[in-house]
Amino acid sequence: MTTTDRREAHYTKGETAVLFVDMQKMFCIPGTDPQHPEMNAEHYYFRRLKDLVIPNQVRILQAARAHGVQVMHTIIEALTEDCRDASLDHKLSDLLVPKGHPLAPPIDELAPIRNEIVLPKTSSGVFNSTAIDYVLRNLGIRYLIVAGVVTDQCVDMAVRDAADRGYLVSVPGDACATYSQERHDTALRAYKGYCWITDTDTVISRINAIAEKAA
Repeated sequence: MTTTDRREAHYTKGETAVLFVDMQKMFCIPGTDPQHPEMNAEHYYFRRLKDLVIPNQVRILQAARAHGVQVMHTIIEALTEDCRDASLDHKLSDLLVPKGHPLAPPIDELAPIRNEIVLPKTSSGVFNSTAIDYVLRNLGIRYLIVAGVVTDQCVDMAVRDAADRGYLVSVPGDACATYSQERHDTALRAYKGYCWITDTDTVISRINAIAEKAA
């Protein structure tokens, strides 16, 4: 095993991607989530999103776009308007987002630009209900930076599944959120064996270093 096989290895040009998990309007704007109608703008989750997570994700996004790092978004959205293609778990949980729903797209702060990849999914794990593995391999990706919501559910699934498929995963913990600080911290501790737990400043410095090495 070489130094490039370590989870905290420096990113390399053409082999690095950022994946934003479920940063969509339905789950990131107060008052729009049918699963949690009781949560208002003052809830811990939305305060963390507003004050910390979204600003950090914007910084990561800007750095990635500036230095040619692949940017990918995954959102919960069915392929059909009646959600008949949704997973059994999502049907049982009533977690159904019809194709074309106005709250399905990523939030405005992270809105995909032309030619960025958006993968709609109908399961917690993006690797289970999209072609993301196929796409990442076609892109030649080795290093995957994962940020999003929620830390102990869909982010968790993305991290573990990516690690099992041979990607070197980084998770900036301050660019992720779930419904309490305790749940967030517990999740990061639980899957730190599958990824490199780091922070936004470090991720950005590593992305910037790609350009410096290329020069």
